[in-house]
Amino acid sequence: MSSLPPSAADRAAEDAIYRKVTWRILPFLFLSFFAAYLDRVNVGFAKAAMSSALHFSDTAYGLGAGIFFIGYFLFEVPSNLLMHRIGARRTLQRIMVLWGLTSSAMVFVHSEWSFYLLRFLLGAFEAGFLPGIVLYFTYWYPSQRRGRIIALIISGVAISGLIGAPISGAILSFTEGLGGMAGWQWMFLLEGLPAIVLGLMVFRVLADRPADAAWLDDGEKAAIQRALAADVEHATQTHLSFAGALRDPRVYALCAIYFTTASGAYLISFWLPTLIKKLTAASNLPAWQLGLLIAIPYLCAAISMIVIAGHSDRKMERRWHIVTCGVVGVVSLLLTTQVTSLVAAIALFSVATSAILTMSPIFWTLPTRLLTSVAAAGGIALINSVGNLAGFVSPTMVGAISDATGSLTAGLYVISGLLVFGCILVLAVVRPDPGAAGTPRAGGPVLGH
Repeated sequence: MSSLPPSAADRAAEDAIYRKVTWRILPFLFLSFFAAYLDRVNVGFAKAAMSSALHFSDTAYGLGAGIFFIGYFLFEVPSNLLMHRIGARRTLQRIMVLWGLTSSAMVFVHSEWSFYLLRFLLGAFEAGFLPGIVLYFTYWYPSQRRGRIIALIISGVAISGLIGAPISGAILSFTEGLGGMAGWQWMFLLEGLPAIVLGLMVFRVLADRPADAAWLDDGEKAAIQRALAADVEHATQTHLSFAGALRDPRVYALCAIYFTTASGAYLISFWLPTLIKKLTAASNLPAWQLGLLIAIPYLCAAISMIVIAGHSDRKMERRWHIVTCGVVGVVSLLLTTQVTSLVAAIALFSVATSAILTMSPIFWTLPTRLLTSVAAAGGIALINSVGNLAGFVSPTMVGAISDATGSLTAGLYVISGLLVFGCILVLAVVRPDPGAAGTPRAGGPVLGH
């Protein structure tokens, strides 16, 4: 059964409803994702001071940074399947409070093994957060609205660098020795607290689904349900069970694509401060000044993620947006190995960071288009957990290569090769959208079998 095309008045009314929804749930989820990502990657800001104090090699640091994703991998699918059963609020509150407590507990790291243990637990407790948010959006937004919304949330990755780098740098510089603790200990302690506070606020701010939202009237709830029902009519393919999603080879193709994309993102997240220091003359800068420099690429990325993902939504085209970002990111990343000027390095890292981080929100429109219901709960988590193994492989591999060669350049080449492979997979798996050349259609991109 197909519905008639909506009138201009209907579209305007629906737009007004979604503005109300967005202003209600997006700021809170954005702050939550910002806090989560900062707690995940602030170890990159602490690397120099912590490694020096605890005598960690680059290999030990890379393994500790990456072991987070082993815990993440093991618990992510169960977390999202549980969210589908018990609701978003209970799931998000559990995740946020436990990861905030664990992040603050990094203050007690005193050896490589305590570092590995707490990073593993941080991953285990945070498991399910991003796919939980992506799944949550499928309860509220039809696919043609989802790309920009996901981009706004994932821009928290860039904002965590933009704001988090100067804050972390300032904490490292100005709390050193305060109360008998090192600056890196203060950084972990203070930056874990926002997640705990936000987690305790979840039940006040969020509703599990539109039908449960006391701040929507009956007409607004019905309009959202109509938009979602119309979206399902045009879905590429739906699965009635998680087992059905596991039998679909396209799910595994998406896992592979996201693995390559995440490899680039985690290179930036965990190694950007070190890359800027080693490839330029920034090694003598105090931590707070380096933090301000690192904020520049993340500022550019925050803007590009929203602008390019919004353009992808308007055109309902995902394939070439992802590939173009990937190619630009690789070229810029490789060019950083050829410069020594701080200005040139910051400019190239700004382009590379913008392009590589922008791939992620556009990518996430693909699995949400393919999967619905419990298949979405498990399938999205599976794609994210397998893809995020890159968070273990990427920093561990780059650290090992750095120790073996005395340079980070070879690691950049390896990650660049993975990004190129990911772009080839996108071209092979994601078909061009027939609606992209003309009037956008509701169905979005189609994944080939």
